[in-house]
Amino acid sequence: MTSASTPEHGQLAQALADGIVQIREATTSDQLRTVVSALTGKKGPIASIKSSLGKVADIEARKELGQLVNDALAALGVATDGRSRELRAAEFSSQIESERVDMTEVAMSANVERRLGRMHLVTQAMERLEDVFIGLGFQIAEGPEVETDFYNFEALNMPPSHPARSMWDTLFVESDVDGSVVLRTHTSPVQIRVMQDWPPPIYAVMPGRVFRKETPDATHMPVFHQIEGLVIDRGITFADLAGTIESFTKAFFGPGFTSRLRPSYFPFTEPSAEFDIRRHDGTWIELGGCGMVHPHVLRAGGLDPDEWSGFAFGFGIDRMAKERHGINDIRDMYSDDVRFTEQFS
Repeated sequence: MTSASTPEHGQLAQALADGIVQIREATTSDQLRTVVSALTGKKGPIASIKSSLGKVADIEARKELGQLVNDALAALGVATDGRSRELRAAEFSSQIESERVDMTEVAMSANVERRLGRMHLVTQAMERLEDVFIGLGFQIAEGPEVETDFYNFEALNMPPSHPARSMWDTLFVESDVDGSVVLRTHTSPVQIRVMQDWPPPIYAVMPGRVFRKETPDATHMPVFHQIEGLVIDRGITFADLAGTIESFTKAFFGPGFTSRLRPSYFPFTEPSAEFDIRRHDGTWIELGGCGMVHPHVLRAGGLDPDEWSGFAFGFGIDRMAKERHGINDIRDMYSDDVRFTEQFS
């Protein structure tokens, strides 16, 4: 190795040769890190040679051996970098292959139905709900997703600083007047627009997307879907509300299901209630809120509460889809994972 070979020179050459072999034989990135740590660590063979430099009496020989130690470490570094790139490339290819999803269309034979795609579970639930309510005599209404504070809050009996506003984690849109424009927090604003535009009697449902400042978890999303129902007519009572909820429950879920109402509070209805449905196993699940339309809301919609009365109800469509298909985590419905969606035709 040098003009004045010493035992340390032979040990260093052997340590470098052995190290190169071990680096090349490493089969995973973790194994490579373990090998390199053993070779270059404080207890490694090169470290022991480095620590013996002080015992070399000849200054020039000591300098030469020290330089050879540095060269050996540099050579191990080069070998390590090269092997690391090879392993990372192989591991990445392996990961890609293991997670690969075949997105190509299957060549269909004449005996197999051709399927180019599927409707989203929420879309399926929304269309089924619309069909059920149309069968019950309702019409479909829609409204804007970006709303004014008036329609989203004030017209629904929540003037500025009303404590009930804290029930909704609102997302505001930049506008000339701060806080005057929001992403609608519920589909209830469509009630006001329908009352303003449609002459009574009114029997309408309003499905759509709503927005709240929520942290996504197994049961919540910041963007989700609701369906709102509104009935305005002469002589409408709470009994009509209860009967409509029960008729909907049986029409949507089947004759084995039933519903119940529990007292609650909403600023836009009085009296108000939560409604639950009972599943086949006898357990109850909360579905949504309902109540008789508050006189202040009727006036905001341009109707005389002495002449007209009505009820409203609303619930989450995403949750309906989740319960209907037994999905544990609502986020799975928005993962765009074909392995999940292909389970639902």
